[in-house]
Amino acid sequence: MSEISAAPFHVGLTPERIVDAALTLTRESHLFGWSIRDLARRLGVAPSVVYHHIGGKDLIARHVVERVLADLTAPDEDLHWQDWFRTLLYASYPIVSSYPGAAKWLLMHGPTFPSVIPIIDAGIAALQRGGFGARSGLAYTALLNNAMLTITIGDERLVHEDDGPRDHATMMDEFRKAAAGSPGAVVLAEATISPFAQGGDVAARHREEYYHYIVETTIAGLAAHHG
Repeated sequence: MSEISAAPFHVGLTPERIVDAALTLTRESHLFGWSIRDLARRLGVAPSVVYHHIGGKDLIARHVVERVLADLTAPDEDLHWQDWFRTLLYASYPIVSSYPGAAKWLLMHGPTFPSVIPIIDAGIAALQRGGFGARSGLAYTALLNNAMLTITIGDERLVHEDDGPRDHATMMDEFRKAAAGSPGAVVLAEATISPFAQGGDVAARHREEYYHYIVETTIAGLAAHHG
């Protein structure tokens, strides 16, 4: 974390410890769901101490996402572009989804970290070897954005998941009444609404299955469009 100053302003507290605490808060809730005051309370210091050590929420959020992505590595360069991105995106899911809000931050700001640049270079190279040429950047963006957007949608559902089991029966009953006589609505409810609304392990499995479906569909779509 070279961008973080190592100069201490409070005995026993370091910028790294602040990011550690921010990571924990993010994993417990959502990157955009905690404040500097919450972080300071977790560390047992005044908010001003956090600002002095590392800066405001925007900078801390950047360091959190940078730390989340630190374990990602580029797949083998010998892989076909489809397998290269399948390997990268499947490996990314458990890492990024474990820290709700990280995917949303990436959609808003992009992966502008030194540790991620080699992965970007390798991904673009894989697409260029695959013959995408001038469209390599568009293809890369479509693959990553679709993946991160899917995680973001799951993160937003997760924020309200505690209400799911309690409200599930009522919501499904209302949906059935509103969609009476609609076979399409029944299929939609069974495929998405019901498992998401149940929360817990059922919703978690469905989020990951849906993510894989989006990744595979995006890869297939690019392959078909590319010819």
